[in-house]
Amino acid sequence: MGGAYRFDMVAAHWVPLQDGNSFSSYMGVESVAADPVDPNVVYLAAGMSWRGEAAILRSGDRGTTWITTAVPFRMGGNEDGRGLGERLAIDPNRTSHLLFGSRHDGLWRSVDSGAHWARVAAFPLAGLGTPTVARTTHGGLSFVLFDKAHPGRVFVASADPGSRHLFRSDDDGATWVAVAGGPEAAMLPVKAVQGSDGVLTISFANGIGPSGITRGAVWRYDVAREIWADVTPDKRPTAPVGGYMGVAVSAQDPRIIAVSTVDRFKPIDTVWRSSDAGAHWNELYTRSTRDVAASPFLKLAGDEADFGHWIAGLAIDPFDANHAAYVTGATMYATDAFGVRGPMAWKPWTAGIEQTAIITLTSPTGGAPLISGFGDIGGFRHDDLSVSPAKVHTNPYLTNTNNLDYAGMAPHIVVRSGNTHAREAAVTLAWSSDGGTNWQPIVPPSVAQAAMAGRLPPEKTGDAPIVVSADGSTFLVGTRLALLTRDRGRTWSAPKGLPFETRVTADKVDPRKFYAVDIGRHAVLRSDDGGASFAVAAGRGLPTDLSAVRTTNREQQNPLVAVPGDAGALWLKVGSDLYRSSDAGERWAKVSDGLAVDLYGLGRAAPGAKWPAVYAIGRKDDLQAVWRSIDGGAGWQRINDERHQWGLRFRVISGDPKTYGRVYIGTDGRGIVYGDPAFAKKD
Repeated sequence: MGGAYRFDMVAAHWVPLQDGNSFSSYMGVESVAADPVDPNVVYLAAGMSWRGEAAILRSGDRGTTWITTAVPFRMGGNEDGRGLGERLAIDPNRTSHLLFGSRHDGLWRSVDSGAHWARVAAFPLAGLGTPTVARTTHGGLSFVLFDKAHPGRVFVASADPGSRHLFRSDDDGATWVAVAGGPEAAMLPVKAVQGSDGVLTISFANGIGPSGITRGAVWRYDVAREIWADVTPDKRPTAPVGGYMGVAVSAQDPRIIAVSTVDRFKPIDTVWRSSDAGAHWNELYTRSTRDVAASPFLKLAGDEADFGHWIAGLAIDPFDANHAAYVTGATMYATDAFGVRGPMAWKPWTAGIEQTAIITLTSPTGGAPLISGFGDIGGFRHDDLSVSPAKVHTNPYLTNTNNLDYAGMAPHIVVRSGNTHAREAAVTLAWSSDGGTNWQPIVPPSVAQAAMAGRLPPEKTGDAPIVVSADGSTFLVGTRLALLTRDRGRTWSAPKGLPFETRVTADKVDPRKFYAVDIGRHAVLRSDDGGASFAVAAGRGLPTDLSAVRTTNREQQNPLVAVPGDAGALWLKVGSDLYRSSDAGERWAKVSDGLAVDLYGLGRAAPGAKWPAVYAIGRKDDLQAVWRSIDGGAGWQRINDERHQWGLRFRVISGDPKTYGRVYIGTDGRGIVYGDPAFAKKD
């Protein structure tokens, strides 16, 4: 989701290679191919899913700049089957020749370094065609492997259902034969490596992953002798549920091979290592330690980080067989002791990498500069923006945090809502009295909810947002029939005049005031009694139709935002237009001045300015970018540049109420980025 990286050996740091990319889909990398002759040349097969654009990117300067060739075959860098590969391969004997095994449209070839592509008509599998149902995909051609020692020879595997899964050509793809033998047809070849002895080691699974795999195998194919050998590490009928995916071979000794499991949740996914070509195996998780001091979030809600899950990628350093690495669903671990006996120490090998999806964030008027809500790993209190936070939100630990709010005049009071990966959870709401360091659960009474045919209550699914009054005394929860509590959840009452499923905003200064938009009546509502009742505000200057204010899912930013430090000051996004009010919603002025706004947030005003700084993601003069206004929306300045676009994959944006000019952006794949103005130095 967040593009490709290159490790800088001198700086000991990963360098992001696609932050200047402006095509959202290209941040999903399907496959990587490094030129085996020229170390400056690298290719990416890029495409997030079959619904988006796809391209082959070529760099001649190690990823600093790219030449992009759009291709007609769709990819799936963030779809099921994303661990298969490598699908993109360079002919080591003619490096201008490449093959790509597509998911849906068969095998493709380029003979001019990726500039043009044509289907390999002779290949026996044409593909199953582009899917038409959302969230479905095909495994397609799972890997392409050239045999360097035999020019013209190449192997291509298929992870689609069928009776034949491995194919071989000895004449540059002019003719193909299915390789006979190997495991049963239900086992799909997912990854492969070839040692210096010419033998292929292939991992198999009964699904394309990363989920849904229940069985797997590891086989070796001696190409010269045309003999298969089953070297599966755990052949027991009672072996844990799960398959195999990652596979690696030492460049120094082809007898040293390694494989990883996938979807083996009990006891845990693992890596197996063999020094005798698979005759005997050593399971590594049982003798491994993990030092996660640099990434303490990996402990999640526990005391220790586990070995990992969804281990799809595994590699042995071709220059140092003691250096190995594997990727999980949460991080990448590396060790410099892959060949030692006894305890094996691993650490995250991730300095410079951010591959997270941000759902929400807030910058309070006091305390930590930022509190975040992530997908899959909950979120954090960020006391120091330069280091990985000490711990995730717990009590409860919710895999996704969907909304956050703080009390404007008592910012140590913070509330959040979220969900787990299960359909429902006992607790989805929490509050903090110390600025998000520690949390306590909140459970509103479901018995008070009106019946919803076939739907779980939103407070069980994580769909119920929560806000807090400016003084921190009142919490208001967006259950279907909204509820408020003034005693931290001991007792509850229902506000009057608030329609079902209406999202609420709390004033950041006046604890008596709350606001909402009634979509049914196309009106702004205001409470002047601490949320006990709501009535229609005049709303003069707003469009007569406010349907575009509706939020359609729990992860969307609230379009109605209160200004920190200014009682009754509000901003509202209606469609792509921005409006502001200074009198608690009575009068509004349209202010976006030609900027079509997708997302926006507020920050501290510029010195001497009347209005808060407004930060927006949007389009102006046909340019999609990040913008700032310091004059109430009358004028807008672009604040990102061509090197900082992150695929234009944005989920949330906010300024900082304490620091003028600072902006936080939650991306969909590149984590949280923040920026400060480059103020000119004075002599």
